[in-house]
Parts: sequence; C-alpha cells; structure tokens
Amino acid sequence: MINKEVNPHFEDFLFDWQSKFQFLVGGYGSSKSYHIALKLILKLLQEKRTALVVREVYETIRESCFSLFEEIIEDLELDGRIKLVTSPMQIRFPNGSKIIFKGMDKPKKLKSINNISIVWCEECSELKYEGFKELIGRLRHPFLSLHMILSTNPVGKSNWTYKHFFKVPGINDEDLYKQRTMRIGNTFYHHSLADDNLFLPYSYIEQLDEIKAYDPDLYRIARQGRFGVNGIIVLPQFEVQPHENVMQAVHGIPGNYKRSGFDFGFETSFNALIRVAIDHEKKWLYIYWEYYKNRMTDDKTALEIAEFKESRELIRADSAEPKTIQYFRQQGFRIQGARKPPGSRVQNIKKVKRFKKIICSDVCKHVIDELKELTYKVDKDGNIIEDEFSIDPHTFSAIWYALDGYEVSDLKKVMSVY
Repeated sequence: MINKEVNPHFEDFLFDWQSKFQFLVGGYGSSKSYHIALKLILKLLQEKRTALVVREVYETIRESCFSLFEEIIEDLELDGRIKLVTSPMQIRFPNGSKIIFKGMDKPKKLKSINNISIVWCEECSELKYEGFKELIGRLRHPFLSLHMILSTNPVGKSNWTYKHFFKVPGINDEDLYKQRTMRIGNTFYHHSLADDNLFLPYSYIEQLDEIKAYDPDLYRIARQGRFGVNGIIVLPQFEVQPHENVMQAVHGIPGNYKRSGFDFGFETSFNALIRVAIDHEKKWLYIYWEYYKNRMTDDKTALEIAEFKESRELIRADSAEPKTIQYFRQQGFRIQGARKPPGSRVQNIKKVKRFKKIICSDVCKHVIDELKELTYKVDKDGNIIEDEFSIDPHTFSAIWYALDGYEVSDLKKVMSVY
C-alpha cells in the first residue's frame, strides 16, 4: 500500500491505461511531469515491464526526468527497494521492472532496446517527427499492452505535435481547453494549468500572471497552456479561402498577372512549384495551385508537371540551379532563372509583405502549413532576424521567384512624394 496525496486533476490519469497514446499538454508548474513519473512507478511496481524515457538531448535527462523519479522514490520511502543507477542511468524495481533513459540525439542506441511496453517522451515538442515515428517502432512486446505518454508545454501550431494530435477529425485544441480531458480513438488528451497544482505557492502563480504585461506569447504558453504562434508573424495578412472562391477571383485577373515560381529541392528540401495571381488594383495576391515533393529526379518531376510544357506557361525558377533549368528547357518547358542580386532575399520578403491581402486556396495544404503561421527567427538578444524564419519555407521561395520583375507599391515611397 502506498499513500500519496496528489492533485485532483490527475487522480484518474494515474490509473488510466486504456489508451495507447496519452498526450499531456499544459502550462508551467501544472505538475504533469511529476504525475507521469508517479504513474510509471506505480505501474512498474504492479507489473514487470520495461519503460523507456526519452528527451531530444540525452544530457538534459539527468537534471529533469531522472532527478524527478529520484525525488518521488525517496518521498514514497521506496529507495530501499527501488535502485537508481546513475551510469548508465537506469531505475530497477524489485519485481524485475526497469526504466531506461535515452536521448534522441543518439538514435543508434535505441536499436539495441527490446521488449519496451511503455515510452515516455518528455518535452516531446523538441523531438523531430521522424524520431517520434521511430519510437513507435520501438514500442513492442509479445503480450503486454503498449503505451506511449507524451508531455509538453504548448508551442507554435506549426510544430508536429499540434499537427499530429489536433489536425485530425473529432478534436481541436479549443475543445480540450474547455473539457480538460478527452479520449478520441486510441488517444487520451489531458490539459493542465498551474491552478491544477495545489502544491504551488501563490507567489509562483503571481509571477506567471505578471508575464502578460511584457511577453504575451510566453503568457499564452506558460500561464494559459495554449498552442498558438510563437514570435512575430511574417505574413499577418495571409488567409485561407475555399478553392471555388479563389478561382472565381483568379479567372477575372488578366493573364499577364498570373505567374508561376519553382524552388528546387531533393533530399531534405522540396521541389515547390506554385501558381499565383496578382490583383494589381487591390494589391491582393492569390495562391491557387501547388506542386510539392522531394526525392524526385528531374525526369520524374518533368513528367508530373507536363501541363506546364503543354500550356507553354512561363516558369520563373531558382537561378542558383542553372543545370536544372537547362534540363527543363531541353524537355520543352518555358523556364528562366529569377534574378537574385545581393540583398534580394530581404527585398523579396518585403515585396510579399506589401500585399494588402494574401489569399490562399484551401487545396494548397503545404503553402498553408508553411506560411500561415510562419514567424521570424530572433537572435540571442531577442531581436528579429529579418531574413530568417522558424522553418525553411520552400513555398515562400517559389512565390518570390514567381513575382520576379513585379513590384508592389511601397507605401513608404508613395507617402514620400507628398
């Protein structure tokens, strides 16, 4: 028998093993990590299992997950029965259960692990999506039920955790904030805030409340525990509309304002070919067609975009790839390199930002994923780096090339005439 006082919001979670995936998201100080560690200890005392605890960087585990387990084991006065080994980090239970700790920065060491029936991904938003899928493959046992627990503070909606767990039918993050817990399919969702941790001093919550005055983004994450946009949005005028509506507008735009841009990629980057249309009078930009693939050789790509050859539509492309441009010309495409003088990256960003509206068809999924919540990178002092972003947006580069030679009115220049 173990007597332990816990936060009421986590009581049911401690003994809930119905779902294969358990996704816990919340603000600072909500005690989600503490209750996950306690949950694992109780389970491994009850059943002989091997659990794997991972973070993106191995060196961060000792001062976070491992020390948390150590604290709980001592608090439960189980340190005489449960053995904590520091090198390599491991926790061994009297019934043969054990917890092993690994970092995703050393993926080769995962391959030697067998019979893992529980995985805890702490700060899962720091993991790469490929790493998450690799861990699912590590989760296997001949007869025990399989479970993966993922915990994180909310980040930007461009992160894979949001896309994987909330861009599915039947669930959105707003529902979770209201209901606090949900079970959809094989996934259990749990949302928590500092208010759910009855052991927190009130002074800590006051500090969280003070964040609102000077850092709204951090306040949303730390105090409200909500996903959103981290940093300053590059294209705040970007919006998504139904494809039919977009095409109705595009059909009324003269052909000389319809353009195509091509950013080349292969292994980790992508071939992004985008069609845009410019409403010159309104200064609106429409994005209505996309081609987005990687690991495609030029000959295969040429077959898939053959409609451009047939229509003789001009493609403006990345001039840094002259051999690729020459290949497409030889195949009968009308294609030319876009100008890339020094400083053109910053100028291209400013050019797109000058459009009063950027309206994207809802069929252009990759454009939406890359641009809707695209934010600037910041330096160590928190200053914006005006030509670097939170991700590498291939569709944005394709749009720059499409607009080569077109100028949007610069409001500053217009105002300076008067």
